[in-house]
Amino acid sequence: MNRSELLTGLADRAEVTRKDADAVLRAFAEMVGEIVAKGDEKVTIPGFLTFERTHRPARTTRHPQTGDTIQVPAGYTVRVSAGSRLKEAAKGK
Repeated sequence: MNRSELLTGLADRAEVTRKDADAVLRAFAEMVGEIVAKGDEKVTIPGFLTFERTHRPARTTRHPQTGDTIQVPAGYTVRVSAGSRLKEAAKGK
């Protein structure tokens, strides 16, 4: 499913215009991005998804083509975890 199909589905289910559904989706993405960027709290939609910023320590890895050792600096990444209802849906239940 691409963004256009998602917006059409949201608009149909919520009985709003596609423009309104797009505005809500954009606002949601902005809010999650801002909260994750701060890193002091996580965003949880109970039973569905959790978004949180995590620290990734510095590490040594190998370049896949040359085999040379590469130092990767420490940084941050985002962890997205599926909630219980989403996990059950994935199982087909």
